[in-house]
Amino acid sequence: MTLQQLEYILAVDQFRHFAKAAEYCRVTQPTLSAMIQKLEEELDTKIFDRSQQPVCPTPIGIQVLKQAQTVLVQANLIKNIIEEEKHSLSGTFRLGILPTIAPYLLPRFFPQLMKKYSQLDIRVIEMKTNDIKKALQDGEIDAGIVASLDGMEGFQQTALFYEQFFAYVASENPLYNNEVIRTSDLASEQLWLLDEGHCFRDQLVRFCQLKGARASQLAYHLGSMETFMRMVESGKGITFIPELAVLQLNEIQKKLVHSFAIPCPTRQIIMLTNPNFVRYTLLDALTKEIQSSVPKEMLSLKATQVLI
Repeated sequence: MTLQQLEYILAVDQFRHFAKAAEYCRVTQPTLSAMIQKLEEELDTKIFDRSQQPVCPTPIGIQVLKQAQTVLVQANLIKNIIEEEKHSLSGTFRLGILPTIAPYLLPRFFPQLMKKYSQLDIRVIEMKTNDIKKALQDGEIDAGIVASLDGMEGFQQTALFYEQFFAYVASENPLYNNEVIRTSDLASEQLWLLDEGHCFRDQLVRFCQLKGARASQLAYHLGSMETFMRMVESGKGITFIPELAVLQLNEIQKKLVHSFAIPCPTRQIIMLTNPNFVRYTLLDALTKEIQSSVPKEMLSLKATQVLI
């Protein structure tokens, strides 16, 4: 039994798919399958029920996976203590990130980070906030990039930047001609909203006091911010987008962007780590790369903004 085999079975449990697990572990599927089969033969038990789709652990497999997680957390902590003592910027670092942050932040810093620290293997997974918190507690990831919310007191928090929310308004919508958008303007509007459970959606629903958001969501249940933006561009409805998304728009698209009335709703983007996290040299380097990749004015909260 090896730590590598334990990593493989945990990856299969996470993705419930051998090919996706192999891709995440940076090995071929035959290699991953063979290693897991070898472990099952050694233990004389089946960890996964391969007859089901998606693949799922057997009852005894659930117990094996739980213990494997504990073993890997402790083994990784030993490795991380040594790496930090060396002030190392190499090795594997698993990063969870919100889907409403990833497409707009990652392209700004990730390619440069990989070029600058070629020995560093960062594995990024898009996850919702609650999934990131659970993954941190279970040792499945090393850090998470999230929006600051209540209930994160049990984690170490590193401030990254502040990001304002904007309304994205179709040119055919009556609010398109408004200089700014007031929350009272949105009560009866056709809104394209993310699914419940996305903190981006939940924060804005509360801020805008959108009591009818649940009913509205039944009619417009899609779940992708980029899809919502295309719907607005086609001439229908309103959606909300973060500041970094605005920076990626062309001049025609920017005409659809409207600020909220002051104080403008804003979220603080932070890095979450576990209390037992020790790789501060790496965390400091990652933080600096992220902060240098965003406009300087986003590093502090403006008097015209309010955290939500």
